[in-house]
Amino acid sequence: MGYVDVQQIGYTLPDGRTLLDGVGFRVGEGAKVALIGANGAGKTTLLRIVTGELKPHSGAVQRVGGLGVMRQFVGRIRDETTVRELLLSLAPPALRAAAADLESAELAMMQDEDEATQLRYAQAIADYTDAGGYQAEVDWDRVCEAALSIGFERARFRPVRTLSGGEQKRLVLEALLAGPDEVLLLDEPDNYLDVPAKRWLEQRLLESPKTVLFVSHDRELLARVASRVVTLELGTGGNTAWVHGGGFADYEQARADRFERFEELRRRWDEEHAKLKELVTMLKNKATYNDTMAGRYQAAQTRLRKFEEAGPPQAVPREQRVHMRLRGGRTGKRAVVCAGLELTGLMRPFDAEVFYGERVAVLGSNGSGKSHFLRLLARGGTDPEPEHRPVSGVEIAEVAHTGLARLGARVRPGWFAQTHEHGEFLGRTLLHILGHGDEHRDGVPREEASRALARYELAAAAGNEFDTLSGGQQARFQILLLELAGANLLLLDEPTDNLDLVSAQALQDGLERFEGTVLAVTHDRWFARSFDRFLVFGADGTVTESDGPVWEQERARR
Repeated sequence: MGYVDVQQIGYTLPDGRTLLDGVGFRVGEGAKVALIGANGAGKTTLLRIVTGELKPHSGAVQRVGGLGVMRQFVGRIRDETTVRELLLSLAPPALRAAAADLESAELAMMQDEDEATQLRYAQAIADYTDAGGYQAEVDWDRVCEAALSIGFERARFRPVRTLSGGEQKRLVLEALLAGPDEVLLLDEPDNYLDVPAKRWLEQRLLESPKTVLFVSHDRELLARVASRVVTLELGTGGNTAWVHGGGFADYEQARADRFERFEELRRRWDEEHAKLKELVTMLKNKATYNDTMAGRYQAAQTRLRKFEEAGPPQAVPREQRVHMRLRGGRTGKRAVVCAGLELTGLMRPFDAEVFYGERVAVLGSNGSGKSHFLRLLARGGTDPEPEHRPVSGVEIAEVAHTGLARLGARVRPGWFAQTHEHGEFLGRTLLHILGHGDEHRDGVPREEASRALARYELAAAAGNEFDTLSGGQQARFQILLLELAGANLLLLDEPTDNLDLVSAQALQDGLERFEGTVLAVTHDRWFARSFDRFLVFGADGTVTESDGPVWEQERARR
């Protein structure tokens, strides 16, 4: 069995800011430990240090056992990587090297079949066999069947970009959980998974003997799986780690109790400090007319100096303060009307009406048409009126459909894209984007833009380019743009996927105050409970309505 021991890690960013300061914790054999913290606190950086991809500036990582890694970008692969190449990237180094040699030898054989080339090819086959390559392909066949419902031979040359985000995640998770590595590092493993797949992941993690360190913001997953919770806490001199020895169920109470103890210790320290300073002042005054008090005065000075040199107790870690001011505005009584709407190849015709002020959760399995439905509404529906032009600056692709999807009077849709794909923002800083505005949103003066970014805990990233932000920071910035643009129909596609716990709660609070209508596609079970209507998109193409957040089509009703 493997384990990971993180020993007082320190890491400084290229701009000189200390990101991690003395971070230490242990992931014992077979433990399932969650790593949480604010977006941008350094979770992914810390995982890269554990893998050896980054070198810490202080401290060390001790690791025993083979290491399997799920990167954060899985689910958003858009290049020409094939299924075979992705699975091979998860294999042990020796197998990856043997596969590269075999591929090179095969290419050489296509150009020249002399004896030396044939011998090289034969040796490459032998090395690939010894490294476990052919056994791995047998395992990959089972992995592909489980994740994609086709075998490895059919899937091996398929570009990963043709898979949905959930299929990409499931493929990698199946491979890692079935693989030989004793230690797994999983960065946002639940993103893009529908609820049945999340339940599968929870069960597999609980059953697996592997040691797992995972980053997640899914509150249900944390509550069901994590045996310990490591929090990266914000600090002015660098972020530190606090280890909660229990699960997530009592995490919030334990954290609140801890902060209360810090505040009590600081109060006592301040009281003692004030008493010492008062004593020094009194003895100083007495020593001016009584020589016998000079010794006591010097002793009191020494005591005060040592007390101050020891310093106060640990300060309460800085907590995020995310304030989302989603305003909206009054619209007609009917915000959305669907009549005989059918998304081509995805669903059967259905009728639906959404009224002003309603909060509608759009639920269902991956591939059932939920995101396409939101995208159609984001474009303004069928033959949109000029007033229904979207307030997002992103170009929204057409959605093939029959029937009618119509927005109500004075409705202006604002779309939150699940994949955060905003080509128009690439290479531009947050201040530049806010300052210049677009055809839907006026530019914001620099001071006002800075205040808005501060409300979203993005002030430190104001000068950073959009594409360099973490997924959670990009998500918060998208929500800020919807706030500034004045959308009164929010179309949110998996908005909590990358948000940290504080930001997800801030979004829920903001939606409660929002004067408008909300339709949200979500697989976040915690978030879904805050809605009052539920449309369930079934794998069989039907669209039904449920009284509560259900995840199996047969339990829904018309």
